Amino acid sequence: MGDKIVSETNQPAGDTTGDVALPVIDHWLGDTRWPGTGERCGDVFDPARGVVAARVRLASTADVDTAVASARRAHGAWSRTSLSKRSTVLFAFREALKRRADDLAMVISDQHGKVRSDAAGELQRGIEVVEFACGIPSMLAGAHTEGASTDIDVTTIRQSVGVTVGITPFNFPAMVPLWMCPVAIACGNAFILKPSERDPGASMILAECWAEAGLPEGVFTVLHGAADVVNALLHHPGVDAVSFVGSTPIARHVYETASVTGMRVQALGGAKNHMIVLPDADMDAAADAAVNAGYGSAGERCMAISVVVAVDPVGDDLVEAIAERTRGIVIGPGSDEASEMGPLVTAMHRDRVRGYIDAAEADGATLVVDGRSCEVSGSPDGYWLGPTLIDDVAAHMSVYTDEVFGPVLCIVRAPSYEAAIELVNTNRYGNGVAIFTRDGGAARRFTAEVEAGMVGVNVAIPVPVAYHSFGGWGESLFGDTHIYGPEGVAFYTRNKVVTTRWADPSTRGTDLGFPTNS
Repeated sequence: MGDKIVSETNQPAGDTTGDVALPVIDHWLGDTRWPGTGERCGDVFDPARGVVAARVRLASTADVDTAVASARRAHGAWSRTSLSKRSTVLFAFREALKRRADDLAMVISDQHGKVRSDAAGELQRGIEVVEFACGIPSMLAGAHTEGASTDIDVTTIRQSVGVTVGITPFNFPAMVPLWMCPVAIACGNAFILKPSERDPGASMILAECWAEAGLPEGVFTVLHGAADVVNALLHHPGVDAVSFVGSTPIARHVYETASVTGMRVQALGGAKNHMIVLPDADMDAAADAAVNAGYGSAGERCMAISVVVAVDPVGDDLVEAIAERTRGIVIGPGSDEASEMGPLVTAMHRDRVRGYIDAAEADGATLVVDGRSCEVSGSPDGYWLGPTLIDDVAAHMSVYTDEVFGPVLCIVRAPSYEAAIELVNTNRYGNGVAIFTRDGGAARRFTAEVEAGMVGVNVAIPVPVAYHSFGGWGESLFGDTHIYGPEGVAFYTRNKVVTTRWADPSTRGTDLGFPTNS
């Protein structure tokens, strides 16, 4: 992982390799690594080898107080920093990320398990949000009305919210923090990142990049921890806003807990993304897209396609095309350039996903490609689960109703377009959805009728570009705003309306009537 992302002390904690103590990953406070006062550490695994590769310090409640106090002190000066200076820091941060791109891809691959090319792609999408945030001066331009009333001008300005918190998931340890912190910081806020404790290394490289870019100390903080740290942040009176990406139950908890205290909240939850394939679609293109979107990053993506809805009569041909491609996927460690799909993040998560395959088989679904017996030469203890294709899935099966979050692609047969869209719209999630067709009229009708926040037409993973905003409907989003893009700027700022009069002294006088415009 490199010395820059771990504690110099290398204190013994948990598993060791021979007599060598495992590296310990610290927090980030001010402008340096910080051990905090917490006495607990968590395991950080190498999923390809199935071993504990590092330990991460878990914060105490006192550490949360320290981090918030530091952020509050930093916010005052940073919020008064000129937009030109903020933009300069953002540009420098972008360059620092590009210099450290190989380091980030390596640590993501080592701790999460995704292949290096996928890790590099994750970082690039995050950098696109940084580039969007570099244009903050134009995005914070207010509105001005001269002469709204006699000798009265009205101006609307946008100001920072204060101390903002980002709680991010394991599946995108660089990209999702980069959905949040560049926009929050560009808007003048201080930002505390609570990354997943499963793969915390990338967050420390982000912190170093912010420091290299000249961001004042205290504006960006990294605090590692589990549920107790999350709850401490959600209840903390010094926190003004929280952004979350993760599962729906936790997203609901974050929203309900933090909003009661008066915090601003955007909480993005789970997904069950459908891909409808109409009879007129290009079958090869649809099969390629289903495999890429279903099995990329071992299915551990909130925008992964997990259900392909085959509209009669294309089902048999489509399943055959997907199965042929699925059987050819190369499984292996992310460090191997030949690998197309890596392991799952932990043994517990692998076993959970495997349980859904077991249940689908017991429920009468057809296992076309069964990945449960996957083995990788040279890595017998890795958390391997091969890509799995399941046909004849029904809407009552747990493999359909739940977010599986693994390399499991379900095929549901539908007799018509109307039945397919009803299936999508009655699902409790509304994150992303796609349709594959050559019919422009059908595509236009679909985009109008489907109930989801992000829609793809012949695009299986319709993640918006950085200057739009990412977010779902239904139980995929709790809160009013989507993340990054224009809605991100709105979330991380507050409107202030200033009404100004510079009147002639001769017009002064007492008038107790309600003021009117004239």
